[in-house]
Amino acid sequence: MFRRLISFFIPVTIYKKNSPVSKSLEVTWNNGRLVLDSAHTNYSYGSLQRILRKGLHYIGFERIRNFRNVLVLGVGGGSVIRTLAEEIKFMGHITGVEIDAEAIAIANTYFQLNSIKNVNIVIDDAFEFILKTKQKYDLIIIDVFQDTKMPNFLFEDFFINRINFLLNVNGFILFNTMTLIKEEKERNLKYRSKFGQNYSVRMYPKVEDHNELFTIKKLR
Repeated sequence: MFRRLISFFIPVTIYKKNSPVSKSLEVTWNNGRLVLDSAHTNYSYGSLQRILRKGLHYIGFERIRNFRNVLVLGVGGGSVIRTLAEEIKFMGHITGVEIDAEAIAIANTYFQLNSIKNVNIVIDDAFEFILKTKQKYDLIIIDVFQDTKMPNFLFEDFFINRINFLLNVNGFILFNTMTLIKEEKERNLKYRSKFGQNYSVRMYPKVEDHNELFTIKKLR
């Protein structure tokens, strides 16, 4: 494919859609592969996939294969789901929650997200979903952005406590954050302090420049 070859030298955008949630969504050939980007950052299949793969590696692929239920808050184009299904060979059930229906339409059309059989995609706000679900999870992946901005509720006590309630003992939270300014780094330090002795918290700074990852294990 000509556009794919050209993309090794210059990115080639093949689809662009304005979204009321994400503002701008673009499907682009970049270095020989399709990626999904917002106006200022990668949403799926580029640096974001590498970031979350590192987080899953920190938790351990073999451990994840033994989990039964995974919750993904913030699906985008579905790259972390594809990593779980194809690279890790996770055979349990994956629930993906995405507020932006346009992102899921793109994920299905250009990245064949709907071809992965053990996945249920829910179009909903992450905060609203965690209030309603009665399912408990072994792994909760939090990757909720609007371009480069993270909603404030992700760092508030009510959301944190609800996520902790939904997490099984010996389960993990993988939380992807972005720290572009000093206040956001301070926000992350404050977030880390909210977990007591029942949790093991690790923070991985400067993952792909401005991203910080948290892995949080529920001990009891």
